Amino acid sequence: MFRKYVGFVKGVSVNRLGKVGVVLTTSSFVTFVLLELARLIGMFTSSYGGLITYLTLPTLFVIGLVILPIAWYREKKKSGLSTRQLIDKQFDSEEKARPFWQSPLLVSILGFTAINIVFLVGASSRMLSFMDEPEFCGTACHSVMHPEWATYQDSPHARVKCVECHVGEGVDALVDSKLNGMWQMISVTFNLYEKPIPIPVRQLRPAQETCEKCHWPAKFYGERIDRIVRYADDSASTPSYTTLVLKVDTGSVAQQGGIHWHISDKNQVRYTSVNDERETMIWVEVLQEDGTYKRYVNEEIEDTASLEDSRILDCVDCHNRATHIYEDPERAVDERIRKGLLPRELPYFKREAVHALTITYGDSAQAMQGIENQLYGFYRREFPELLQSKTNLIDSAVAVLRDVYRRNVHHKMNVMWNVYPNHLGHERDGGCYRCHSPSLVADDGSTITTDCTACHSFAAYDSNQPFEFTRLPDTVDRSYRLHQYLRAEWLRAEAR
Repeated sequence: MFRKYVGFVKGVSVNRLGKVGVVLTTSSFVTFVLLELARLIGMFTSSYGGLITYLTLPTLFVIGLVILPIAWYREKKKSGLSTRQLIDKQFDSEEKARPFWQSPLLVSILGFTAINIVFLVGASSRMLSFMDEPEFCGTACHSVMHPEWATYQDSPHARVKCVECHVGEGVDALVDSKLNGMWQMISVTFNLYEKPIPIPVRQLRPAQETCEKCHWPAKFYGERIDRIVRYADDSASTPSYTTLVLKVDTGSVAQQGGIHWHISDKNQVRYTSVNDERETMIWVEVLQEDGTYKRYVNEEIEDTASLEDSRILDCVDCHNRATHIYEDPERAVDERIRKGLLPRELPYFKREAVHALTITYGDSAQAMQGIENQLYGFYRREFPELLQSKTNLIDSAVAVLRDVYRRNVHHKMNVMWNVYPNHLGHERDGGCYRCHSPSLVADDGSTITTDCTACHSFAAYDSNQPFEFTRLPDTVDRSYRLHQYLRAEWLRAEAR
């Protein structure tokens, strides 16, 4: 068999170009088989190795195959021989029994063609499977995708494959994603991409094809309690509490209130935003019971005409950072203090930790050293007596803050603090306030509700106790009426 293969290879290597084609095809095939065997026994698991095995080698194999007929064509033009004459010249007489369709040469051609087809089908299948893995998405284009990979691994969807949301189901989705992937490879190769990667991601499939594969809109969600703890910049990093009953609800009934009111088909919302950035609304329309739409127009925008198509509000308009969640530095410190990962007992710790994180550093290495220098420098100047007894706490805090910085700040991609806003909530006057704004006014003068209790009830709001408003209000307190109102609303929510 090997001798037959060598004879066939010599025959198709009609000139130097043909030899190049044979070398590319043979070497890429053999290397692919060896690397795949190494992967199966656990010797070869790198995503970069996958790029070589499933992308580079099959490409070289195909290039080699394409070169062979080109080489034969050039040799025919150069020598003036016909194809039959060239075959007679290149192959031994026993390979060319007449008629041709009964010759060993034809059997060899068909055999090697079948092997090529099986190889290409198998390699293509393995390539598609490899490209569906999160490790490929996150590490193959390391510098570009590293910020998204870092946040993905520490997200609620860390066990969901990237393709579940970014590709979706169906042949059309697969083709679109591969075409987009080709452009991304070109962009990475020639450094054509923007830093940071711009948002929103407009290539996402509709929520019905992605989010709703796992999250069932018709299910009744009810209500849930959420407690938020914030820490002051004072010496004790004093905590304050905001406790909410989130009226999640289902939105399956027309005109029903709650956070998920928007997801009902009967309550359809559509909008147009400035430059289609989904940040500043030009107008918002809400479906009415009679089938018409009521439009709320932004009075702060002089030219409310839009050349952009309107967009129907869906999951990702609010849950825009459902997976790649970048933290605000102050909120990141608060959350880790609450979890006990950072030491609140160190004086002025909250203030100094946020300061250490938000100093402008030139790169990640400078940041790692700068965070340590800032914390140790402050306590060395202001509380030198603590360096003997609290060194372990400071060391632990430095390690945690370094992890926070590495997770959220990526200098090579110009991803700094708060580059990517989170629309889930009221962050920095975005989120819900994009639509629930007094600036959006209908023809009849009405506005979209800004009543906080439409979506949540309060048991505490920046209060000293987690359930401050569940107690009877003090009549001499200046916030007595607010306390009384929020307590009554909380009790109504609890009764439901």
